[in-house]
Amino acid sequence: MIFDAFLLRALAGGIGLALVMGPLGCFVVWRRMAYFGDTLAHSALLGITLGTVTGLGFGPGIVIACLSVAVLLVMMKRRQPLAEDTLLGILAHSALSLGLVAMALAGNPRVDLMAYLFGDILAIHGGDLWSIWLGGAAVLAVLALLWRRLLTITVDEDLARVEGVPVLGVQLAFMALIALVIALAMKIVGVLLVTSLLVIPAAAARRLAPTPEAMAVIAALTGAVAVTLGLGASLFWDLPSGPAVVVAAAMIFGLVTLLPQRLVAP
Repeated sequence: MIFDAFLLRALAGGIGLALVMGPLGCFVVWRRMAYFGDTLAHSALLGITLGTVTGLGFGPGIVIACLSVAVLLVMMKRRQPLAEDTLLGILAHSALSLGLVAMALAGNPRVDLMAYLFGDILAIHGGDLWSIWLGGAAVLAVLALLWRRLLTITVDEDLARVEGVPVLGVQLAFMALIALVIALAMKIVGVLLVTSLLVIPAAAARRLAPTPEAMAVIAALTGAVAVTLGLGASLFWDLPSGPAVVVAAAMIFGLVTLLPQRLVAP
């Protein structure tokens, strides 16, 4: 019974996260924001230290750190004559290194660094499930409200402005959703792999779906299947759970590439 309980918690948490990351990942793929997701994920280590030192907890600390990096990126894009990928590279590696340095300066807080780098889905407890499912429901609700505006911005940002879409506000809200999902996903796939679960299921779904909405559904289901297969492989072969989930998603993508491509774009 104990084995069944922790297995069911891991499966429920992983599937709950996949159902959220699939639709969100569609916009990451459409808008070519994969490296932006990596940048926010790397800044999560700084958030862990912030949450530990201030007593806020890991989740709020990660969200604050990710949002701060997102806002900093927007400000730097307006002031610096550098390409966006260059700015992302600077922020990603600086945030990751600053997080590690901050952990050392904080007196080596009791943090399982390997678990946060690579995830440990088998360590999910009841409180994590509540956070994943309630937080995930909130993310999907906000994403549904922003869906049409995000599609318009993705197709043509200038046209969206002409039509009265508050582009900057919608973009910041979308960044906030990614930050919240990263905070939820840390324990399952970890800092170094979280963007993979955003990008790979959505990339696989893009080859199959006839519409953007169908792509979001297929991406969510693909992520759920990857979590199930990865968790099974982790238990059966004693593999690290986070990497096993990502490998399962990559294998699904590899199989999908053999099928005729629809290449959905909003």
